[in-house]
Amino acid sequence: MELDLVALLRAAWIAGTLPILIASIPSSRLHSFHGLVLGFARRGKTMPSSSYKFTVPQRFFCHFYVVAVVWTTLLVLATWLYAYRMAPLASEPLLYSTVASHLTGGSHIFSLHKPRSTPLEYRYLVWRSVFLLLLMEVQVMRRLYETIYVLNYSSSARMHVFGYLTGLFFYTAAPLSLCCVCAPEVFKFAANQLKEFIVKGKNQMPVIEFDLWGYMSSLMKLGWPSWLGAAIFIWGWIHQHRCHAILGLLQEHKEQEGYIRWPCGG
Repeated sequence: MELDLVALLRAAWIAGTLPILIASIPSSRLHSFHGLVLGFARRGKTMPSSSYKFTVPQRFFCHFYVVAVVWTTLLVLATWLYAYRMAPLASEPLLYSTVASHLTGGSHIFSLHKPRSTPLEYRYLVWRSVFLLLLMEVQVMRRLYETIYVLNYSSSARMHVFGYLTGLFFYTAAPLSLCCVCAPEVFKFAANQLKEFIVKGKNQMPVIEFDLWGYMSSLMKLGWPSWLGAAIFIWGWIHQHRCHAILGLLQEHKEQEGYIRWPCGG
């Protein structure tokens, strides 16, 4: 039975957000549940020292973005190559199934669906997934940089281990959710590429030519709504970086002056 990735991700997101929604209901009967959820979310200055039993250092935030960068990079490369080979919006490249057929003597053990048989709507969905993953990559790379060089977490700052695991889940599920419409086919494509590499060996693999325009031209055809969304994203991206720079300076002032200033600007 084939796993329905979209349904699985939907269930995971519902399971993750439902406790927060329930805890947000203004009812005295849910007071203890609200406190439980809030306890899982506490970190840094909001966590009392008496609650340090199931905690990890707050500087482990860096782990979120290491995982996110590695995972998103893999998804970007695999999805982009799949889109270029199997779902082109511009001129169609050499079919992957043609290369595989030479290896197998005409059989299609490694072949996937031909681009010509792929519906145009699906191709646009694939390239939108590439577009979104690129934006996610830009975001998590900047956050990794900020966590290492901008935000100086105190050595005594802690966060709940449940919050830590939730962060790891988020940065694993979020990039996958952005390409969930084509992820199963992308994984099959990547597996078939690996099989071909194992059978033919490194020296027998065809040389992959990097055609920058070929990889970019289909993104140019996504239309103005996608690029308008990207412009809004970039504005928020820059604004968030400025805010984090302000917060990073607060920690420096604390170390120099012994107290924390109110953040100004942003």
